[in-house]
Amino acid sequence: MLKRLTFAQVYLLLAVLLAGAVVASAGIGAFTFSPAEMLRYLGEAAGWMSAPASDTLGRNVFLELRLPRVVLAGVTGAVLGVSGTIMQGLFRNPIVEPGLAGTSAGAAFGAALVFVLGEKTTLAFTAPLGALAVPVLAFVGAFAATMLVYRVSTSFGKVNVFTLLLAGIAVNAVCSAGTGFLSYIARDPQARNITFWNLGTFTTASWRGTVLVSVAFLLCFAWALRHGKSLNALMLGEDEAAALGIDPAGLILRLIILNTIMVAVDTAMVGVIAFIGLVVPHMLRMMKSADYTFLLPASALFGALLMECIDIVARLVISPAELPIGIITAVVGAPVFLYILLRQQRSGGAFYG
Repeated sequence: MLKRLTFAQVYLLLAVLLAGAVVASAGIGAFTFSPAEMLRYLGEAAGWMSAPASDTLGRNVFLELRLPRVVLAGVTGAVLGVSGTIMQGLFRNPIVEPGLAGTSAGAAFGAALVFVLGEKTTLAFTAPLGALAVPVLAFVGAFAATMLVYRVSTSFGKVNVFTLLLAGIAVNAVCSAGTGFLSYIARDPQARNITFWNLGTFTTASWRGTVLVSVAFLLCFAWALRHGKSLNALMLGEDEAAALGIDPAGLILRLIILNTIMVAVDTAMVGVIAFIGLVVPHMLRMMKSADYTFLLPASALFGALLMECIDIVARLVISPAELPIGIITAVVGAPVFLYILLRQQRSGGAFYG
């Protein structure tokens, strides 16, 4: 169906579906809100309407709990969708995503260091960073892990997919071991927080965290959009891209930094959510195009749409309790990952079967 549409029409379709998913997500949960109620609360928050004292609880739940969660879920989906697209372009392979390349695990380890050792301990080291301690340490961990995987899996300008998988497994194992050790020595509240955080959650969403993730994403995304054509050229190989006037080493370093900033800040706020970065760009390639000038904006919209739908499922499947986001994404993403591997194997290792 999407093959017949222009890129602009696909963007419009995804935007309309995303708007519907946002409205549905904002209205569904332990507290349910009708579209009329949501509009009234937004009008009251903007000062356009007077707020009745009898409805204070519902208004506060919607504006301070539900709305930041919905926005954060959408931005997180966009971050992971765009991140997966960028990493698959840099590694020139469709099985790469932040979880497999060590980015998420590295960010998780960096953030766990702050949670356990960064405050009120003899090893405290984050006081000068203040509120930025978690995002900064998450970025350092994510960048180090990603660069290590990239360097190990790259030889003679080409990425070996099997080496990539092995390097990703090794780096993920080391980072997970570090996070596990920190959980072991942590006090009970800290250990419990790390455990839930490693499963991915939006329950702790706040406007402060939502704004931080949104600003980081928008700045990095705006810069990444400039490199769509360069990523298309990089698909031909680093030597061919250089012949077209592109600096492959500089392009790779810039995009890895941009990608790591997005993922690290997001992971620091919502925890580890796997497979979204794998599923989103792959589905868009199958449905429409492998052109990166299309994939980058489309993956932001489709990633946000998919995450809003997953968040709705997480709230409904064991209501009134909530299922961790990471469990749902793993159940959905793991079969897709296996399908991509089998498809690539049947096609003799070609990038897009």
